[in-house]
Amino acid sequence: MAATTAQPMASLPSGGAICSTAPDVFYMPELVFGGLVWILVASTHVDPPNPLGWVMFVSVFCFVMTFLWVIIFAAGCHKNNPGWASADFVYHSMAALFYLSASVSLANITLQKKTAGDPKVYKLDISAVVFAYLAFSFYFMHAILSSVRWKNF
Repeated sequence: MAATTAQPMASLPSGGAICSTAPDVFYMPELVFGGLVWILVASTHVDPPNPLGWVMFVSVFCFVMTFLWVIIFAAGCHKNNPGWASADFVYHSMAALFYLSASVSLANITLQKKTAGDPKVYKLDISAVVFAYLAFSFYFMHAILSSVRWKNF
């Protein structure tokens, strides 16, 4: 007869533990790189407005939501509810998808503006593209690790 072993239930961190647990350690890089994308895109002339407006929306939305997410987890408002583990996975997956689309749009616009325009603005746009892809990678890694935590919850 096979013996069953109980899987240890995962727990959601709260307080200072969000700075040391596997998926939650990515909160600060997400905020830093997302904020840098926001600043760099806002410091240049927003032309064309449609794709760069999307980039601004993504960077501002994800920055604000991630900051609120950090506050919720740090304050312990989740009370170790399994619904928060799934919400964490869904949010970070959505943010990764948003940042991927914003990064591709920003890279396309930057390549189009390479020959015509101020070299200083071009360098700012290149920096924004790099930081957007870094933000995407941190959100993507957070989503993957959150899915593992959600599965084990």
